[in-house]
Formats: sequence, structure tokens, C-alpha cells
Amino acid sequence: MITEERSSSYKLAQRKAPHIDTFVPIQKEKLGENKILVIAGPCSVESKQQIKEIAHAVKEAGAVALRGGAFKPRTSPYSFQGFGAKALEWMAQAREETGLAIVSEIMDPNLVPMFDDYVDVLQIGSRNMQNFHLLKAVAQSKNPILLKRGMGNTLEEYLLAAEYLLLEGNTKVILCERGIRTFERHTRNTFDINAIPALKAQSHLPVLADPSHGTGKWQYVEAIARGAIAAGADGLLVEVHSDPDKALSDGEQSLTIPRFCSLMKQVKKIAKAVDRSV
Repeated sequence: MITEERSSSYKLAQRKAPHIDTFVPIQKEKLGENKILVIAGPCSVESKQQIKEIAHAVKEAGAVALRGGAFKPRTSPYSFQGFGAKALEWMAQAREETGLAIVSEIMDPNLVPMFDDYVDVLQIGSRNMQNFHLLKAVAQSKNPILLKRGMGNTLEEYLLAAEYLLLEGNTKVILCERGIRTFERHTRNTFDINAIPALKAQSHLPVLADPSHGTGKWQYVEAIARGAIAAGADGLLVEVHSDPDKALSDGEQSLTIPRFCSLMKQVKKIAKAVDRSV
């Protein structure tokens, strides 16, 4: 439990008034307002054609931003590590065609200038949530920062990680619940739906939900996405692939384009039920 005394350790991230929230701009939208924003795209950018095809599809379905991994942190050194700068260029070209904002994960502090040239939202992945040197470097970016919760971190530790970004002067911080590691092995992670209302109560920062990593199985993504919106999430981060069976990473948790379109229809219904829109 986060007590008032302990919450004072994250002075900038903590909520100070019930109805004063931080809204983070993503293109022409603001994350944290009444409208639910959806960020979608493949785990890894695999080719120029692939990312353009997916970008056009998710834009048509209602997404406001395109996610895609250019530099990939992988558990195995033998797994696909991403196409790097070339992938960022491909995503930028997709942005020119669709108008979607670009979201991609950064792992190297030295790459902040490059990411600022290509990316609209810099993502810090769960493995790097407490990489404090990276947090301080990325906070120097002029762009918003999407900070994912570590797979084994408490909410207090998570908000203190956000505090590093805020303390360095970047106020455009987005939180993202992506599931935690528990004893359960049926799913890749256990999606902590408790974290959404808890973070909204403790902090003024907007909160995204990542049902793809939260479950690790595409069959459960839609259900968890519905639950996250009902619980108060300000948006979703969803993995979408045109051919998940051939994906170079995380195909088992990626929605096909038709399934993503179905998800968007379901999310709109849940959003309406809780007096929000998509």
C-alpha cells in the first residue's frame, strides 16, 4: 500500500488535486482527456512495405499513433534485434503517408538526438524502467516519454522512475501498465488491472494499458483491453501484425488487422459506457 508519507517521495508525479490531470499531446490529440487514444503497430519493424501496410490499416481503424520496434531488447542474443536507424526511417515515411505519430523504444542514451529526429514519443521499455542513466538522458528530449512499468516492480518504484523524468524537466510523461511477472505460467504476464485505478488515484499522469504484453496471447487481448478501459485507462498500446505467424518477434500476442478492427469496435462500446469516446 502506498501511504501519504511514502508518496511524498515522488513529489512531482503524485496527484495534488482530485481533478487536475496532465494531458500529453500526441499529434492533434491529448492523452488524458476524455477521449481514449489507441497506439497500434507491430512489435518489430520488419520492412518498409510491412510498416506502411500496417500504418494505413490501423489509421483507418481509428489509431492515433503507430508503434514499432527499431532497436529491440531481446532475452536471447540470437533473437532478431531490429533494423535500427533504417527502421526509424521507414516509420517516418509511414508517418508522412498517414499522419500517425510514431512511438518507438529507445535503449541507448546516445541515440536521443536520432530519436528526436524520427520519433514523436520515446518509449522506455519495462527492462529499462530503472535504468536511471537512460531516464535522465531521455528526459532531455523535447518529445513525450512513454514509460512502461517493470515486470517485477511495485507501483511506488514505478512512480519514482517517472519522478526521474519529471525532475529532469520533461513533464510529458505517459505511464503504461503492461503486466507483471507472477507464478502464473498460462499467460506471458499477469495484467495488473488494479494498477490502473491505483495510478490514477496516486498520480496526475495519463495511463496507458498494454494488453498485448499483459497477456502474451492474442486470444485474450480484446477482453483485457475492454477491462482496462472500464478501469479508467486513458488509452491502449496494442501489437498488430499483417501476418502474425511470420512475425520476427511476438507474433503470438499480435492481433491481425481484422482482429484489431474488431477490438476498436469493442473499445468504442466500453468507452461510451463509461462516458468517454475513442
